[in-house]
Amino acid sequence: MDERVPMTPRGYAALKEELKHLKSVERPANVKDIEEAIAHGDLSENAEYHAAKEKQAHIAGRIAMLDDKIARAQVIETAGQEPDKVRFGATVVLSDIETEDEVAYTIVGEDEADAKHGQISVTSPVARALMSKEVGDDVSVKVPKGVREFEVLEIRFDEL
Repeated sequence: MDERVPMTPRGYAALKEELKHLKSVERPANVKDIEEAIAHGDLSENAEYHAAKEKQAHIAGRIAMLDDKIARAQVIETAGQEPDKVRFGATVVLSDIETEDEVAYTIVGEDEADAKHGQISVTSPVARALMSKEVGDDVSVKVPKGVREFEVLEIRFDEL
């Protein structure tokens, strides 16, 4: 799993912050919970102990995953890029050819994606269809409800 993980500086900082929180707050609190559960005695029927151990495994797994993603991070600075074509970090304003509704998407890393706020993963079908397109280009995107047609109205690189 040597593949680089593209992300914005803000996404990278968020992962680093989550990792720090897990290591400095969540894990120590979990250790304390385990110690308290052990103090209650008989571990075979101690629900608090089993819940705390399950949480410990979840925290350890999340820490390992974050460590891996941070180690493979490819932080891409997007501000100031030439808005000549769609690429990672671009905010793209699209017009739905059928409904004439306008929508804007910013193409970000997988962990940063939040479709409700217009941030889509670089690996999403919409982002993949948009890559390398220019203003005025038409784009066909396969979505669960069929194929949608868009026209690229604007490309910009906002501060992420």
